[in-house]
Amino acid sequence: MGLTGFGVFFLFFGMILFFDKALLAIGNVLFVAGLAFVIGLERTFRFFFQKHKMKATGFFLGGVLIVLIGWPLIGMILEIYGFFLLFRGFFPVVIGFIRRVPVLGYLLNLPGISSLVDKAGESNNMV
Repeated sequence: MGLTGFGVFFLFFGMILFFDKALLAIGNVLFVAGLAFVIGLERTFRFFFQKHKMKATGFFLGGVLIVLIGWPLIGMILEIYGFFLLFRGFFPVVIGFIRRVPVLGYLLNLPGISSLVDKAGESNNMV
């Protein structure tokens, strides 16, 4: 969990510092390594290379490769798009959890935000 957390931190910090190549590269490597350690190498490989997720995997890992090559803005755009395609099945679960958190749940249930969150929380795809 620590590697994944540090990976997210470095990715976030790299984006705040105007897409710093080194921080984004470190964040990408730590995130993918942490994911592999948390769920195991075989399950990570099966998750990324399912037949219906090949497009998402291509965008995500292609974005990681482009960041490592040295084009951080283009790489992060591709990576974020691939991330949303890969993990869109988890969004309803995450939104349901956040709605139960006292302060965040109140914010998500505000009139303008509620309709956006409901739309983002809808998922027709299974994980």
